[in-house]
Amino acid sequence: MTLQVDPIDRKLLRLLQTDSRKSVQELGDLVGLSASACHRRLKALEERGLIEGYRAILSAERLGYSMQFFIEVGLTSQSETALEAFEAAVQDIPEVLECHLMAGQSDYILRVVCQDHDDFERLHRRLSARLPGVARIHSNMSIRTVKVRTGLPI
Repeated sequence: MTLQVDPIDRKLLRLLQTDSRKSVQELGDLVGLSASACHRRLKALEERGLIEGYRAILSAERLGYSMQFFIEVGLTSQSETALEAFEAAVQDIPEVLECHLMAGQSDYILRVVCQDHDDFERLHRRLSARLPGVARIHSNMSIRTVKVRTGLPI
């Protein structure tokens, strides 16, 4: 369901995607609203579900996670029970940053981070042994990140 967004809301959303640390006063000044009017708009955007949260983007490499993998997972069954069991189990693995249910060759694609090759081997064994219904795993190592965009093109 697409919600209607006016030009001021769009500008607020673009500004927040760029820097969510700006104060309500700063945001208001940039979009031509008072701080109180800007605050009301932000609350309305949050209540409508257009703003899901605010977060810091951390440096994986500086925190020791120098390796990133995209892991394709095929399950033995695509039943609702099998999918739910897999999805519940993957929630408990902190190295899994993203998990996407796919249409196509793989049932899921996981984006994971690891500190080194040994860390990846431990994670790979953990994925193979602990995730229910796994028939096959195919791992792809990211050599270099070319583009990351956390914001949407609004």
